Amino acid sequence: MQEIWSSRRKIGTWRRLWLALAESEQELGLDITDEQIDELRVHLDDIDFDAAANYEKELRHDVMAHIHTLGDAAPTARPIIHLGATSQYVNCNTEMLQLRDASKLIATKVANVICNLGDFATQYRDLPTLGFTHYQPAQPTTVGKRATLWAQDLALTLEDLEFRIESMRFRGIRGATGTQASFLDLFDGNHDKVMQLDILVTKKMGWPPEKRLSVTGQTYPRIVDAQILSSLAAVAAVAHKFATDLRLLANRGELEEPFEKKQIGSSAMAYKRNPMRCERVCALARFVMNMPPNAFQTAAAQWMERTLDDSANRRLTLPESFLALDGLLDVLGNITDGLIVHQARVASNLKSEMPFLATERLMMEAVKNGADRQDAHEVVRGHAIEVARLIKEKGIENDLLQRLSREPVFDGVDLSMATEPSGFVGRSAEQVDAFCADVVVPIRKNYSTQNLEIAKLRV
Repeated sequence: MQEIWSSRRKIGTWRRLWLALAESEQELGLDITDEQIDELRVHLDDIDFDAAANYEKELRHDVMAHIHTLGDAAPTARPIIHLGATSQYVNCNTEMLQLRDASKLIATKVANVICNLGDFATQYRDLPTLGFTHYQPAQPTTVGKRATLWAQDLALTLEDLEFRIESMRFRGIRGATGTQASFLDLFDGNHDKVMQLDILVTKKMGWPPEKRLSVTGQTYPRIVDAQILSSLAAVAAVAHKFATDLRLLANRGELEEPFEKKQIGSSAMAYKRNPMRCERVCALARFVMNMPPNAFQTAAAQWMERTLDDSANRRLTLPESFLALDGLLDVLGNITDGLIVHQARVASNLKSEMPFLATERLMMEAVKNGADRQDAHEVVRGHAIEVARLIKEKGIENDLLQRLSREPVFDGVDLSMATEPSGFVGRSAEQVDAFCADVVVPIRKNYSTQNLEIAKLRV
């Protein structure tokens, strides 16, 4: 990600855009020699940044500084560099390429985390655990089923990212206000050649020619930035939710992020295992989540064909949003590749709540034996409230089942079913299997050919 947003990548792309423009203009009949083209091609990557910096001090214009720098390296080609173009020819088209490549890298790393969670969900598909609504004990689920919820959220953000990538449009050659007037002048009013020039440049830069913006002002529409940053923010929000859930579960002693053998949790409290990876995910996520409003404000403030108060802002918001999310996803990949499950604690926490969680089924069984449902409900309600009070105030063990066993309304009901949580998780395991088959397997297949080396982080 650092390479995608580096100065070397940016200026190297500028030079490739100048080469593509010169080649295309030559092919369409302008007086540009093979020697000039060859000279540009030789100097695509030998960028003298010091010379460019000196030119910029004098000219106060970064694009012109690099035109002069390239002209010094390729003096024969100097007269035809940037012919007919404006600064946004190199700026906007380079940024579209950076946004595309950066988004693809983000998508690949999101896919990696989804696959990690899919593997984890399969491993723990049928391990019962306490479910929560309102962060209050609710019906049991399984550890694997809960993991599919995290993965499903990420899969939805991946779909959105893929849509953004697929729908990106190249700016092409447009001129100072988007009218292509300068190019029309170069080709003596030949509209067909101007249209062909746009297509040729787009092809040479590796972009499908059918995916060009139909019209622009001087720049590509800045609403595109806001849309893309919104997609990044969605990934960040989902990552924040996962990391927060894991922090809550770590407090309950059920799940934990990886913790290395010599890792120190606290400088003062030696026993602690602070969830610093998840905390870092949340910290970075909040940064990324706050970028879209900035981009929307920039898009809203673009007067007419463009204004320059976008430039300095975007030089921060675009790369920093991608860099922060990229780092976040590396940490998230590290976490999901090494999640720790404390099964005994999972079972213990669930067991303490099971008598409450099983009461609905016990009432149904009582009704089958001839009891009145409302009578059974009132008996359960009275005992459950009292037991819950005594657990909180006196620290007693949960004796709800013993209390219900003495109630005539539950005569003949097998109360022991409330001690076996696997019978209360519904289709959790089957849902894990279906999710992995329908969602994870296709994602794994789609991204397996990209051979991304996910770094083994020492976070």
